Amino acid sequence: MALSLSIAAERFPIAGSFSISRGAKTEAVVVVATISDGHQAGRGECVPYARYNESIGNVTAAIEAMRGPLAGGLGRADLQQGMPPGAARNALDCAFWDLEAKRSGRRVHDLAGLAAPKPLTTAFTISLADPQTMAQAAARAAHRPLLKIKLGGNADNGGDPARIAAVRAAAPLATLIADANEGWAEADLGANFEACARAGVALVEQPLPEGRDDALARMARPIPVCADESAHDRASLAALSGKYDAVNIKLDKAGGLTEALAMAQAARAAGLSIMAGCMVATSLSMAPALLLAQAARFTDLDGPLLLAQDRTPGLRYEGSLVFPPDPALWG
Repeated sequence: MALSLSIAAERFPIAGSFSISRGAKTEAVVVVATISDGHQAGRGECVPYARYNESIGNVTAAIEAMRGPLAGGLGRADLQQGMPPGAARNALDCAFWDLEAKRSGRRVHDLAGLAAPKPLTTAFTISLADPQTMAQAAARAAHRPLLKIKLGGNADNGGDPARIAAVRAAAPLATLIADANEGWAEADLGANFEACARAGVALVEQPLPEGRDDALARMARPIPVCADESAHDRASLAALSGKYDAVNIKLDKAGGLTEALAMAQAARAAGLSIMAGCMVATSLSMAPALLLAQAARFTDLDGPLLLAQDRTPGLRYEGSLVFPPDPALWG
């Protein structure tokens, strides 16, 4: 059946700002694709990410280029070969899943052969700043069971070891994940890993830049290390061997729920544990990722918690507990 397509770019202010090693931003800019058969419609949301040479313009253009194929009968299975992994395919893939659910009257987990999703505990992100500011933010979030600390800044005020120690002192009971976003240098690995070990950090994400991370294979890693920027879809998994213990799977990198579920299965077969991650986005992005997260070691789907206001309807969050979506939102 021929499908029609609509595309919208939407902006959602962030509560304060969101800072990582590559910079800061004050709003989440998302692209929403809606596909319709004239009776039912499905939606998918993606986040164009400059780190992967994506922009609102080129992601919108990539989705727009599929208007003709959709009208000609292209389906979700065809989409996997018709577009490369990335944000544009994610929006369309998730829209297809949503449309299939609405057409069939079944939930996406059922269509995918998965168990019904349960509420999960998500990480809550502490943005990169000086140690004192990060400690203050951690103190406000100390009641949350899982905190993700953004690292990779300059060496002022003791650098990342001081940031790690400050956050741990402010949130003594929380499980901590450290995320350097490619911001460490090889020369700093030993000191930074030692600081993480002292603080009881459970996982370190992407300490070195993609393509320049071979040092991880030459050292004893005192803490499990998780690939993020070095891992996109299944094709990227082989290069992680010997360097990483886990992989952060994000739908915007993998190109949708279809590939993300297949990637998770392949990663587990390769001996890697799974983190289900996200970009800063609304509940429409988090909803399909919650299905991936059901089998993940760590869940990091706090995007809506970082916004000044989420879309309506959105996911239900109770503290750090995130609940599966209602069909009115997705799936």
